Amino acid sequence: MNNPFLKFMPARKLFSFFSNDLAIDLGTANTLIYVPKKGIVLNEPSVVAVKLRTNHVLAAGRLAKEMLGKTPESIVACRPLRDGVIANFELTESMLRYFIRVVHDNRRTLVRPRMVIGIPSGITQVERRAVEDAAKQAGAREVYTVIEPMAAAIGSGLPVHDPSGSMIVDIGGGTTEVAVISLKDVVFCRSIRVGGDELDRAIVTYVKRKYNLLIGERTAEMIKIKIGTVMQEGDGEAVEVKGRDLMTGVPKTIKLTSAEVQESLREPVSMIVQAIREALENTPPELSSDLVDTGIMLAGGGALLRGLDRLIAQETGLPVRVAKNALFAVVEGCGKILEELDFFRDTLTK
Repeated sequence: MNNPFLKFMPARKLFSFFSNDLAIDLGTANTLIYVPKKGIVLNEPSVVAVKLRTNHVLAAGRLAKEMLGKTPESIVACRPLRDGVIANFELTESMLRYFIRVVHDNRRTLVRPRMVIGIPSGITQVERRAVEDAAKQAGAREVYTVIEPMAAAIGSGLPVHDPSGSMIVDIGGGTTEVAVISLKDVVFCRSIRVGGDELDRAIVTYVKRKYNLLIGERTAEMIKIKIGTVMQEGDGEAVEVKGRDLMTGVPKTIKLTSAEVQESLREPVSMIVQAIREALENTPPELSSDLVDTGIMLAGGGALLRGLDRLIAQETGLPVRVAKNALFAVVEGCGKILEELDFFRDTLTK
């Protein structure tokens, strides 16, 4: 190491020179990776396809998602995370390793990277340790975890360091996190295992009950994105849905309206609203007065559901905003923590 630039470089900067530190949103639906000074470099579905005999990873992300429900017996394509936590440790590790290799262009770094990973606030110590172990097995030197509502608040630009109340509602694929934050710490947090996946399952159940038609969760997700709403306006929209008729066993096509989708989503959405009410009831009075002005910030993919912000505003009487970067709020928050680790160290899970 004769380079004089490297010779006099501080140890911490020397490590960062050789390694690409990563901020990761290890979500139930999607995994996002953020690299300091580069931004988001990977956004892929949290799906992995593995050959059973050899445990060789054939694909991860979009390619693996296209295989869901279509693989032969020798190959398994699945989502290794459920409800925000690791359901299959080995597959999660394999998926993480695959994504990290993609981010690093299959090059080996001289020093293993540090990682900041967003985790649901309601997970147990055992579940949190599983995330840390999976990251270390995938090649991390140090692993820091931060609860997702805190990361989402930082990524959404809320003043989490101020002595005033900020409320964040992060609606992810597996969980909904509601938190009131002040002075870089959580005053109250409520986590429920209701998210985008539960909304998809509600649509599947509704179509099955009303039309005797069996559809997959991918089809339900498409319906939710195209015509999903929680507050109907006018005649609404309709979409053709294809599935298997449970009476005859043959393929069948029906037309589903946005009003029907709204009806199917009523129960899971009411659970999200109830969690927000519970958080407001447990907020100290001084911070409650702050929320009258600052309102509620929505983040996560579920925040993009049509009419959800207006419904929550109607139910709570508070102003409600959807983060401009709702889909990327958690990973961008993790990225800011990674870039200013000393300043945000108090926000990390203890």
